[in-house]
Amino acid sequence: MIVVMSSQATAEQIEQAVERLESMGFGVHRSTGENHTILGAIGKPREEDRTVMEMMPGVERAVLVSQPFKLVSREFKKENSVIEVGGHIRIGEDKLAVIAGPCAVEDEESLIQVAIEAKKAGASMLRGGAFKPRTSPYSFQGLEKEGLEILARAREISGLPVVTEVLDQYSVELVASYADVLQIGARNMQNFRLLREVGRVDKPVLLKRGMSATMEEWLMAAEYILSEGNHRVILCERGIRTFETYTRNTLDLSAVPVIKHLSHLPVIVDPSHGTGNWRWVPAMSKAAVAAGADGLMLEVHPAPQQALSDGAQSLTPDKFARLMTELGSVAESVGRGL
Repeated sequence: MIVVMSSQATAEQIEQAVERLESMGFGVHRSTGENHTILGAIGKPREEDRTVMEMMPGVERAVLVSQPFKLVSREFKKENSVIEVGGHIRIGEDKLAVIAGPCAVEDEESLIQVAIEAKKAGASMLRGGAFKPRTSPYSFQGLEKEGLEILARAREISGLPVVTEVLDQYSVELVASYADVLQIGARNMQNFRLLREVGRVDKPVLLKRGMSATMEEWLMAAEYILSEGNHRVILCERGIRTFETYTRNTLDLSAVPVIKHLSHLPVIVDPSHGTGNWRWVPAMSKAAVAAGADGLMLEVHPAPQQALSDGAQSLTPDKFARLMTELGSVAESVGRGL
């Protein structure tokens, strides 16, 4: 159940509503918007509970939420959530966020080169994996703490906030001490202990869709994070596994409008993993923007043929700069900017 307080509700009336919900056995999550305070009652509300709350002073309306996900739903919060990163980037507003960088942090020189060129081309954040979950145990697993330190130096030089993946609940504190945004990868989307742990951290979380996850399962994973108190979640569509073999995954762009209808959380798209081939990345990037995505996550590497991870889907800095120029007109046509 969600309880929408009147725009004229006093602080005392809001506290009384919270106390009443708690006395009825609900957990309460508060969201303060520009015009309204919204209280999310976590539990199993009945129709009579809704009636009781609507009779309280300062309450505009109470609604029984029909979706299994509560805090991430449009019923809980009508306005789009805007996630602030690094003090100056706001994901979910008119300006698109573009996260660029190599799949894995390989060395300091190449990462700083990419960071500088990506920033020059218009990127707003830098990506790079210090911890790499690989299908094969014999593949490059990342530089771990050294990789985090390199990311921090690249941020200092380029001014780009850093997005990097956290693999398990034991390394959350370490990664959070270096990263501006914590990424939960597709393979960890339903690692519920990890989701709960990042839900207790005061850092934005970028949650990738699992390769075989339905949209509801994806939103329920986000619900784990919000239920622990962290409402700064960015959803990332990165392709799902189908029978098609010409692409690495099948990029589900229908997820963008559907998720934005169901949820107030911002949605970005990763066409690099969605296609697995750099040739298809520009077209799918433009399509994602046209579909309403709030940003893109793109793999960029100075020498893709030598990359230790996912070189086939990486753009060179020159190709990335060309794409950013082309994206400008698409963004403008749908009322967005870069």
